Amino acid sequence: MTYVVTDPCVRCRYTDCVEVCPVDCFHGGPNFLVIDPLECIDCAVCVPECPVDAIYPDDEVPADQQDYIALNERLSRQWPVINRREDPPPDAGEWEGVSDKRRWLEE
Repeated sequence: MTYVVTDPCVRCRYTDCVEVCPVDCFHGGPNFLVIDPLECIDCAVCVPECPVDAIYPDDEVPADQQDYIALNERLSRQWPVINRREDPPPDAGEWEGVSDKRRWLEE
């Protein structure tokens, strides 16, 4: 099992989760984070740190967000590791609670 970042993170990109990860498995893109499934040790310490509840175990990802499993794997190969907290986008608060944000994910 691994953990997966899902739709609620798009355009919010809060990095509270990154700071607690003991193995630096998070990778950051312009407006989204992903978890490298090969590096994740399934410790779950990131889950309660996410203010928008975007992180799930891969076997609990909601049915309408299953594509995020492959997306995390693919983008973790492209984006750099992020291991420090960063400021969220200035409009992050406006995107909290918005659903179906996949079309706004910048790759």
